[in-house]
Amino acid sequence: CVCVFVEAFRCMSYRGVLTKRPSVCGPQTDLNQWSLKVDRGRQVWSLLRIGEKKENDVASRYHCGLPIKDVCPDLPPPESAKEALRNGLGFFSALQTDDGHWAGDYGGPMFLLPGYAITMHITQQPIEEGVAEEMIRYLRNLQNEDGGWGIHIESESTVFGTALNYVAMRVFGVPKDDPVMEHAREFLDQREGCLNIPSWGKFWLAVLNVYSWDGVNSLFPEMVLLPKWFPLHTHRLWSYCRTVYMPMSWLYGCKFQAPLTDFVRELRDELLPRPFDEIHWAKYRNSVAEEDLYTPHTKLLDWFFTCVNVYEKVAPRWLRRRALDWIYEVLQSENDFTKYICIGPVNKAINTLITWIQEGPDSDAFRKHMDRMPDYLWLGRDGMKMNGTNGSQLWDTAFMVQGLIETDLREEFKDVFKKANDYIDVSQIKVDHPNHDKYYRDITKGGWPFSTSDMGWVVADCTGEGLKGALICKKNNFTDRPLSDERLFDAVNVLLAMQNSTGGYATCEKTRGWHLFEWFNASEVFGEIMIDYDYVECTSSVLQGLCQFREMYPHHRTKEVNKAIENACKYLFAQQRDDGSFEGMWGICFTYGTWFALDGLGGAGYDYDHPAIKKACDFLVSKQKEDGGWGETFMSCVTREYVDHPSSQVVNTAWAVLSLLKAHYPDQAVIRRGVKLLLSRQQRDGDWEQEGICGVFNKNCMISYSNFKNIFPLWALARYTTNYPDDNVL
Repeated sequence: CVCVFVEAFRCMSYRGVLTKRPSVCGPQTDLNQWSLKVDRGRQVWSLLRIGEKKENDVASRYHCGLPIKDVCPDLPPPESAKEALRNGLGFFSALQTDDGHWAGDYGGPMFLLPGYAITMHITQQPIEEGVAEEMIRYLRNLQNEDGGWGIHIESESTVFGTALNYVAMRVFGVPKDDPVMEHAREFLDQREGCLNIPSWGKFWLAVLNVYSWDGVNSLFPEMVLLPKWFPLHTHRLWSYCRTVYMPMSWLYGCKFQAPLTDFVRELRDELLPRPFDEIHWAKYRNSVAEEDLYTPHTKLLDWFFTCVNVYEKVAPRWLRRRALDWIYEVLQSENDFTKYICIGPVNKAINTLITWIQEGPDSDAFRKHMDRMPDYLWLGRDGMKMNGTNGSQLWDTAFMVQGLIETDLREEFKDVFKKANDYIDVSQIKVDHPNHDKYYRDITKGGWPFSTSDMGWVVADCTGEGLKGALICKKNNFTDRPLSDERLFDAVNVLLAMQNSTGGYATCEKTRGWHLFEWFNASEVFGEIMIDYDYVECTSSVLQGLCQFREMYPHHRTKEVNKAIENACKYLFAQQRDDGSFEGMWGICFTYGTWFALDGLGGAGYDYDHPAIKKACDFLVSKQKEDGGWGETFMSCVTREYVDHPSSQVVNTAWAVLSLLKAHYPDQAVIRRGVKLLLSRQQRDGDWEQEGICGVFNKNCMISYSNFKNIFPLWALARYTTNYPDDNVL
């Protein structure tokens, strides 16, 4: 009921646009000189220096858009689905990196790169050769026709995206009279400049000294000093929200601002509709442009801000200092355990800036931060961007292992399994966070992250997927270095500890707060960001992992594993909508959620004979397009209702095919039409083209998974050819 209440406040004027962007700005550097270096999952792009040899040559060339026909030539048209599968596996296996994972573009959000730019500018750090040039290319290619930038690469223009990326372009050296900049100012001039930027934008511009802290609602750093039992204590926030709020509140608490240089004065003139000192800043604290607003403030939140804004005027210095000291101690703990990667790019940039302020530019801690900054940068075909984390290495690798095991072609690709197992091995987190209770963390030993072990945050669904990948490689003797029983038991310990009382699973931790927390969602641009909710995807991944573990280790913690499986199934059944669908929260959207639900419940033994499974299949079949495929737009996530894409998408189609096959849907013709669509889109070299964006977080921001266009069509073909070995399809 609370979710319904929150939805009632959602701004219904929000709109999104679908765009397939042509490249308007070509490479600004010699792409042949870029090398993707990897080490235990770490991905760093760098320009080759004299005498250096390019690493991961095929992946390096492919991801930045150079031809690889010398390695993956065009092949004769396949004569069967199985031959197409072999072609696709051959192509994708050539992209596997030396350390066993698949690297990929995890960009999409348009508010990440500006944080990097602002931090590098304030700390006066040089940007490596070629990086700024390729970032400028990226931003030129992503500018919308109206002159603005959106919150993500497929959204309409927003003040948030436009003002921050304007700043980034200026930091990177683009002059204000460049036509791109003039066009962006035209967009902003019609919307009172940057004054109505959402709260995260207000924060970054205030740090840069383009905006006034008087125009930012109090971030109330003293909240961290409340008793831990207090309902709104910081530790109850979702990990991603908490790790961003705390450093933001530190900078707000000491009112840090960059020096007022000539450059900052120029930005003020360019982004503000009138002189800085003539603006009544407090008037804009709660003001957000219509294009940006997704989750309006509740009356309770406005009342809270009224109270803490008054408190800010009288906050005792000693209490503020105590709060800031504790926040900094927690941030140091985050820096150390994540080896200065941090949980994501937003808190990475802010933590780096705070370390520079506290420790100085020559400190060991700041140098460690700067050494890890390149981990987030990705050179794609449209330029250099900032990834949503330091990659999706474990996630993609574990999926590929599961897809490959479903075909009898697996023996031809044993080396792929071996290398993938090596990566699954090194990416498992093998220690607990020291003093994890003190620093608001849960156990981590045995869990898997989304990306690399250095990143240090376990995720429930990633642990489930990593466990499945490890079990597959061990069971089928694809490696001479399988994970030990003890390490698999550690993974199960983590999963059993992470289950909520609902039977569901959240992301990085058990749910600690209540839905009422959303009444205090001050982001204005994200939905359901305040606490770690149960998710269909997370629950399904864990359910599948535990079911496969039970098959191999039926006597390990039997009662607890059985109970966890039973409760996870109950949770999934309870999430089904009246139309038979399951909403996905991390991919687009109802095809994604329904695939996870059906694969999870299928792994537990439920198929088309069960009424709920039949209902889910009927939903999917009702959305099949005339050409046999499926397609959703990202607006499904925004509106939380199915929104049909104008054309079929190979990723959505693959999810639907996988779902129907897992459920043993009786009408082969329906599934066959989906498979034909996948085959019709396959390129002659075995690849598939990138289509619409397919990832999402917090309802309103989309994110790219560039490997999904290969992984899931291959998985769908593997499952189909195994279920129907005599059907050539073509």
